Amino acid sequence: MTTQTTTAAATEAAAKRPATGALIGLALGDALGFPTEFNDVPSILAKTGPWREMRLPRPAFVTDDTQMTLALARGIRTALERGPIGPLTLTRPVREEYVDWFHSPENNRAPGRTCMTACALLDRPERDWRDASLTGSKGCGANMRVAPVGLVPGWTEEERAGAAQLQSALTHGHPTALAASDLTARAVHLLARGTRVRGLVAELRAYALENRTRYPERWLGDLWMRTAGDASPESFAARGWDDCLAALDRLAAALRDPSPETDPCLTTGDGWIAEEALATALQCFLLFPDEPLLALRRAACTAGDSDSIACLAGAFAGAHLGADAWPREWRDRIEYRDELLAFGALWDA
Repeated sequence: MTTQTTTAAATEAAAKRPATGALIGLALGDALGFPTEFNDVPSILAKTGPWREMRLPRPAFVTDDTQMTLALARGIRTALERGPIGPLTLTRPVREEYVDWFHSPENNRAPGRTCMTACALLDRPERDWRDASLTGSKGCGANMRVAPVGLVPGWTEEERAGAAQLQSALTHGHPTALAASDLTARAVHLLARGTRVRGLVAELRAYALENRTRYPERWLGDLWMRTAGDASPESFAARGWDDCLAALDRLAAALRDPSPETDPCLTTGDGWIAEEALATALQCFLLFPDEPLLALRRAACTAGDSDSIACLAGAFAGAHLGADAWPREWRDRIEYRDELLAFGALWDA
């Protein structure tokens, strides 16, 4: 591909406003999945009617997934205002935003236990953040919020990967949580840049294999030593990437024989843990890559962590299709609309 062709493709992708599309899609999926979380599929259908006709709730409240996404976005914005991105410039503002979220009266949307416990530990400024990280948790609470890392323009691959893993490690220090956050940000970034949907899973798998034994010491320091049983930082990293590779293999198998009417959780997992949230959200998106509302509805009508699965599916769909993917009537009703649009405009510019 020539430089001129590459520039034209990047210009075309930017014109879709993928950052706006991803952030609005994330919040819409979150709001659609909020009332269905903790329900099995028959109970959801009894409540909502046919899943292909699910309506956005009134009012369209979101969960901690969107709240923490915005906390991360604010932290990134502050870090970039202070200079080039790096572990020192990023850690402090993101940590402060996570703690502010922890204390917020709006933090009343059934937040995850790991996020709450870790943020309480982070609330002591003298504590090294690595001592607050819950290294035994690979819950999806880290990759549900990582989309902004995939949307910020101008970062190198090393910066994007390091930022994705660091924002995870502040709360979820398990190597699988780190790898899944890195992969989720990578997927959002690739889709925002116009990567073909058909090759997305193969690209993510190649990225996982390339990074399988790569430990980002500049960003994580000695976090790997806070766990038991890992002989080296490389073996620590490989443990997480191997979980993600297995999830991507299950996803590829499910897509070889797609079944849109079957609960995606049955093939790629319920989404409570990081690698399953990524794989199941990708499945919902890839079943309907050009029908974003169906992707959200399929994700919200699942037996697992419906709001997190749907918010990730919405981020993928919005990054792929852009801001116009979402009906104005839905977009205008979503909670935190103005702040979501402001970050979208900032990063689409």
